[in-house]
Amino acid sequence: MRSKNTFGIQFIIRMPKPQKSNQATVYARITVNGRRAEISLKQKVEPKDWDDVRGRAKGKREEIIKLNSHIERVRVIIADGYNDLVQQRKAVTVDRVKSLFVGGEADTMTLSKLVAYHNQEATYKLALGTIKNYHTTQKYIERFLKEKYKRNDIALSELNYRFVMDFESYLAAYVPQDHQKPLKNNGIMKHIERLRKMVNLAITLDWLSKDPFASYKKHFDKVERECLSSEELSNLIKKQFTIQRLQQVRDMFLFSCYTGLAYIDLVELTNDNIVKGIDGGLWISISRAKTDTCVRVPLLPQAEVLIEKYRDDPRAQHSGTAFPVISNQRMNGYLKEIADICGITKKLTFHIARHTFATTVTLSNGVPIESVSKMLGHTSIRTTQIYAKVIESKLSEDMGKLCARLGNGI
Repeated sequence: MRSKNTFGIQFIIRMPKPQKSNQATVYARITVNGRRAEISLKQKVEPKDWDDVRGRAKGKREEIIKLNSHIERVRVIIADGYNDLVQQRKAVTVDRVKSLFVGGEADTMTLSKLVAYHNQEATYKLALGTIKNYHTTQKYIERFLKEKYKRNDIALSELNYRFVMDFESYLAAYVPQDHQKPLKNNGIMKHIERLRKMVNLAITLDWLSKDPFASYKKHFDKVERECLSSEELSNLIKKQFTIQRLQQVRDMFLFSCYTGLAYIDLVELTNDNIVKGIDGGLWISISRAKTDTCVRVPLLPQAEVLIEKYRDDPRAQHSGTAFPVISNQRMNGYLKEIADICGITKKLTFHIARHTFATTVTLSNGVPIESVSKMLGHTSIRTTQIYAKVIESKLSEDMGKLCARLGNGI
């Protein structure tokens, strides 16, 4: 913690841009702990009448004397505001010192302003689902401030390690009032992670001088990624559905099992994304919505059949996509029905298809993890290692081959 603040006031002049007159405007430049802010005094002076070294006007004319008197009054008011903050043991920042002179807290950057700014700027940069997650984190922050601090907002300068730890404890103890389940550790860490990204933005923009997360360590629990076994996948393939919506959802789920596409990439897939690859066969060529990474996946025969099946589907043609478009929420709702019909006890969600591609379809059949990582569009192979475990049947097969080699004296 900083034991002593540094503080300074300097008066400077600036010429207007574009230069409409020969007079410059006088500014008070405040410096607190290396951070600067400037305040216009709304006073004019000719550059030839200004002393840069002393920070005041030169001469004995009446208007010069009045200007210098005003400058000294401003110096005293700003210094008094700074001293008041120190004596009251409040957080001393350049924004706070400036706001005491200007009046009100309009220029003080707060957590709510930061979150609103981030979400507005990220609207066109992040996927819709990611933005929704940030809005959820925003709601938790608002509840936390009201219940823990009895206030609606907090200055960024007041954020510290204690605030972060208190927010984590609040999330762990929070009991939802609706149908949602209490947050588990990894869910808590995701909210902390989003808050940290927004705080990093504030530091980058010079809105915050000290990182409250400097000593904080995230701690995610290791989670086993569920996927369908080869038997479960076979049952799903063979099952005949009389209800069209279930048939279509099953087919889209299977397509993801054979290509590794995430939900958002599947619903945005068009026939233009199906191209001829280097081997002369059909490939998917897309840019992943989540990471904007270019992905090229050779189509397995099973996936080609599904593409052809929906080529003339009216709903797909209407939306201009390869498959009939359906919301992720409805998709997962129908998958629960499908799981019950097929006797699958796992909680079936669309993302399990992506895990199934990584494990049951590719890694378990000897596809190198580097190739799987490329087809999944991961920017790091470490991500693929988390997604795709090598299941026991593959381990048994590999060890069987090793036993055979050892038996031959190798």
